[in-house]
Amino acid sequence: MHLRHRGGDLVHLAYCTNVHPAEDLHGILAQLDTYAVAVRDHLGADRLGIGLWLAHRVAAGLAADPDATLRLRAELTRRGLEVVTLNGFPYEGFHQPVVKHAVYRPDWSERARPEHTANLARVLALLLPDDVTTGSISTLPFGWRTGWTGDHQDRARRHVDALGRELAELRHRTGRTIKVAFEPEPGCVVETTAQAVRHLQGTDPGHFGLCLDICHLAVAFEDPRTALARLARAGIEVVKAQVSCALHAETPADPGVRRALGAFDEPRFLHQTRMAGTPAPGVDDLPEALAGAGALGGAEAPGGAEALNSDAPWRSHFHIPVHADPAPPLTSTRPVLRETLAALLTPDRPRTTHLEVETYTWSVLPEPPRDEKELAAGIAAELDWTRRELLALGLTEPTTETMPPDPTPHPIRSSS
Repeated sequence: MHLRHRGGDLVHLAYCTNVHPAEDLHGILAQLDTYAVAVRDHLGADRLGIGLWLAHRVAAGLAADPDATLRLRAELTRRGLEVVTLNGFPYEGFHQPVVKHAVYRPDWSERARPEHTANLARVLALLLPDDVTTGSISTLPFGWRTGWTGDHQDRARRHVDALGRELAELRHRTGRTIKVAFEPEPGCVVETTAQAVRHLQGTDPGHFGLCLDICHLAVAFEDPRTALARLARAGIEVVKAQVSCALHAETPADPGVRRALGAFDEPRFLHQTRMAGTPAPGVDDLPEALAGAGALGGAEAPGGAEALNSDAPWRSHFHIPVHADPAPPLTSTRPVLRETLAALLTPDRPRTTHLEVETYTWSVLPEPPRDEKELAAGIAAELDWTRRELLALGLTEPTTETMPPDPTPHPIRSSS
């Protein structure tokens, strides 16, 4: 979907397909038929943007066969879908029964990560619509912090520099600029925007920048305007922003709040949990927080050895649908999302033109959607909420469309 910023820039709004599990081309097209087309119909949109997730095997196959990529582009066009951004963070197996730390491998110190990202860039250069010349790929923030050494960092930087040369050659050959956006995430080598500044300085600004996942920003208890000002001073571009909310517990000492948090303790994904503070201390997963474990240790850990306690609010890295609230007494970080969107899309100019709703956790909510139709309706409601927020910020729709009534945010069904 397209919206026009008052400065004239076209802002692309999409939803990320890493919410769907398929890792082969046939399965990807089938799930787009099931979900993405239904989402487009819900919204009454002529074209729907998708942030496409391609596991490494299908990405490698498409990169090696440009004709197959062009056929995929034609299939997307036939369905009223378009791609300007790819999610290159998960490498494979993102919907296995247990993912946890596996999502961070291979990391940027391993050759497989830049090879995968280069394949994605080649594919995206062919998938971009005719009227778009710049695409984005989000990726992990170098790697998981544990065991990350200076040698890992040196190898990662060499890989990034080499990829930069490949991206420059791709731009020269195709006329398409593909930018890679490192996505700060709790517990990783780069968790905060301050760490992003340290690690991204000196990279090619024409091809590398930041993916601002707003859930992750909230979990780190970063102030959106301060974070964006820090990035601007350092000359680091927000290549892409992921529209997302985290889980917020205002009074974690309350037994009822603890019980409610327990309903979000599930085995597939890692739910890093942080306590309000500067820096925000925390633990690597929600079960540790509920068990009263100590905070992360080590030089790169927020809060050092300070204990995680219940005296201040907690936020957990559990992507909550942006239009809905978890059942009380929990809330989401939607206020942070609203503030960040306003800071990104100021009246004078947009800080980014690629927005991707990324709620990959629908299937592990305390009560997930009951069927395919409910999931498609939920994704459409997220996009509709985001579109309305952008319109309220002064963006406009290039074409007039009949809109459904303004949906009122409703609690997520919870078994707690």
